Amino acid sequence: MRFILTLLCLTVDLFSCVYVRAHIRPLSQQPQKWPVPYRRFDERPDVDSYCEALYPFCPTGDRDGRIPYMRETDHISVYRLQAPVWEFKYGDLMGKFHIMHDAIGFSSAETESNYTMEWYELFQLGNCTFPHLRANVSAPFWCNQGAACFFEGIDDVHWSQNGTMEKVGVITGDMFNDMAQWVQEDNQTGIYYETWTVRSDPGPNATVWFESFDCSQFVHRTYRKLADLGTKLSSRSQTNYTKVYLYSGEPTYLGNDSSIFGQPSMKNLAADIQKFYYTFRPHQSYVDFAISLVEMYEKVVVHKNFYLYYNSEYWHLPMKPPYMQIIYEEVPLP
Repeated sequence: MRFILTLLCLTVDLFSCVYVRAHIRPLSQQPQKWPVPYRRFDERPDVDSYCEALYPFCPTGDRDGRIPYMRETDHISVYRLQAPVWEFKYGDLMGKFHIMHDAIGFSSAETESNYTMEWYELFQLGNCTFPHLRANVSAPFWCNQGAACFFEGIDDVHWSQNGTMEKVGVITGDMFNDMAQWVQEDNQTGIYYETWTVRSDPGPNATVWFESFDCSQFVHRTYRKLADLGTKLSSRSQTNYTKVYLYSGEPTYLGNDSSIFGQPSMKNLAADIQKFYYTFRPHQSYVDFAISLVEMYEKVVVHKNFYLYYNSEYWHLPMKPPYMQIIYEEVPLP
């Protein structure tokens, strides 16, 4: 039952999403260490026109993540922001499953201006988690970019009503400007959203096979950067964040688009990957989605198979109990 509830939470927006292929540098061979390092890029590629979001990315901010300059003499309050995913549409529904979105707020003492900074999917969560299967295109088609968004204002009601809005520190204008430069660099090189954290088991000594790269990870990276700049961060409450876990034995590297799809010798593997993702396709009717939930359970729990797309490469995961969990776990401020 927990497995089904987790899938329901992650696929609730697949009915309304559309999905990117991007030009990337040549792919490396299978990494030899765990977790597999998240791949950084030289620059952010253009978005494929096929990918369209139901809710536009960063509608009131700078889509390139540019941040205004602050005067050196300014003192800027830093706020920890957290609210249920899709709170604007579903209220606290996702909060009941501890599926939370994280951001950072800033308030300038000199200008009395407030700002919000967050990192999230360009085309909604479902598109970053599962691909489209397009007619006449052999490889699954992904719209999985994420990016930073910085905009003026903090929506107090949005963050505080069903989530968290807490002051956790104060920084100088110099610190803010140094952080802003780091955000630009991070945003141009960390391009693709990764939903899953994959571990060998839930225990404290588990091997981590893959790390997620999502909104909360951006917040953690930013806090660490602020700490490196000398910021004292503290919270009066426990700082918990959402993690979506898959549990498996040691993953097997399979290849990338060019080595799997369109290769006669790999046609069986290509067909298996396509069949796997067909179950998670968007725009399903409620009847089809109910059928797909049963098929998802059979593939992942009964047959213990999962195909993971990470760093634009495919991996096979031999799934293990408890298979999948959403955990709201503590990550202390640095």
